[in-house]
Amino acid sequence: MQKIIEYIKKGNVSSGIAALGNTFLAVIKGVAAYFSGSGSMFATAMHSMADAINQGFVFFGSVLSELPPSERFPTGFGRVINIFCMVAVIVVSIMAYETIKEGWHLFQHPSDSGNIWLNVGVLVAAFLIDGFILIKAMKEINKEADAEGEGFILTSAFKNAGKASPATRLVFYEDLVATSSAVFAMAGVLLAQTFGVLKADGIFTMIIGVLMFLVAFRVGYDNMIGLIGVSAPSDVEKEISKKLLKDDSVVDIYRLRTVQEGRTYHVESTLELKKGLSLGEADDIKFRLSDELLRLPEVSDVVLGIIEDNGDEGSWKSKKDNKRD
Repeated sequence: MQKIIEYIKKGNVSSGIAALGNTFLAVIKGVAAYFSGSGSMFATAMHSMADAINQGFVFFGSVLSELPPSERFPTGFGRVINIFCMVAVIVVSIMAYETIKEGWHLFQHPSDSGNIWLNVGVLVAAFLIDGFILIKAMKEINKEADAEGEGFILTSAFKNAGKASPATRLVFYEDLVATSSAVFAMAGVLLAQTFGVLKADGIFTMIIGVLMFLVAFRVGYDNMIGLIGVSAPSDVEKEISKKLLKDDSVVDIYRLRTVQEGRTYHVESTLELKKGLSLGEADDIKFRLSDELLRLPEVSDVVLGIIEDNGDEGSWKSKKDNKRD
C-alpha cells in the first residue's frame, strides 16, 4: 500500500488537478446548459467533460509510467503515458464531432435561450478555474524543461512544450482551448441573449468544436511519435554530449543516440577514449560517466560503450555540422 501511495505521489500533478477541476466544471456547465438551452454552454460543457475524462486517464497513465524497469520490460514503462494520451485523443475527437454537430444544428435552427446570468456566472467560474489550471500547467512545463523565469510564462511554455512530459503537454493544450472556449461561449451567450443574434450561439459552438479537433490532432501527433520513439531535442543532446566530452579521457563520441521514454530519455553512446588506457581504467571511466549522466533529471537510462580513439579528430562535431547543413 505504501508503494502505491508513493507512485500516486509521482503522478503528473497538472493532470490530477485538471481532472478534478474539469469534473466540477462539467457538472455546473451541464446544469446551466440544461436550464438555459444555450448551445455555447453545451459545447463548453462537452469540452470540460472530455477534459475531465482525459486528464483522469492521463493521471493514471502517468502513475503507471513511473513503475521501475523489470526483467520483461528492461527500458521501463515511460511510453505507457503515450498510450493513455492516445486514448484521450479519441475521447476529445468524439466530443469535438458532437460539439460541431450540435453547433451546426443550432446555426440552422437558432432558438432563444434564457437564464443569461446563470450562464455568465458559470462561464466566469470556468474561465477562472481553467485559467488557474492553465497557469499551473505552464509552470509545470517550464519546471520540467528547466526554464523557470525565462521571459513571459505563456511564451516560455509554448517554446518549451516539446521538452515537457506528454501528460503536462496534454493539460497545457487542452486547458488553453478550455480557457479560450469559456471566452467564446460567453460571447455566444451575450450575442444571442442580449443582442438577439441567435445564430452566434451555433457559430461559437462550432468554433469550440474545431478548437477541440485541433487539440486532438496536436496531442495525437506528439504521442504518436512518442510511441514510435523520438530523439531528444537538440539542446538536450548537446548537454549530454558536452558532459561526455568534458572528461579528459574522452577524445571523441563515435555514436550517440537519445530516445524519449515518457518524460525522460534513454541514452546510448559509444565513446572514443585516449590510447594507452588499461581495461580497468576504461571501465572506471565508463561507469563514472554513466553515473554523471544518470544524475541529470531528464535521463533515466544510460548504456555506454567504449573503443580506442580511431584518429578521426572532431568526428562528432563534423557529424553535427553535416546534419545542420
